[in-house]
Amino acid sequence: MVIGVTFVLFIVSLFTSGFTHNLFLEAGVLLVSIKLIIMNYKNSSTNQELLNKIDELREILTKK
Repeated sequence: MVIGVTFVLFIVSLFTSGFTHNLFLEAGVLLVSIKLIIMNYKNSSTNQELLNKIDELREILTKK
């Protein structure tokens, strides 16, 4: 949803500000937004993997 909103705002800003040097600024903002979304996804998947490993260790320790 965030990517969609960012992309729509990018397109709207292109037509309101024109295809001038502001295009590079708008493209940079779009790329930073996409990078932040990707980083957030990677962090959440890494956190889930760590939680699964902690649960496995907890099970091993409680069996002994």
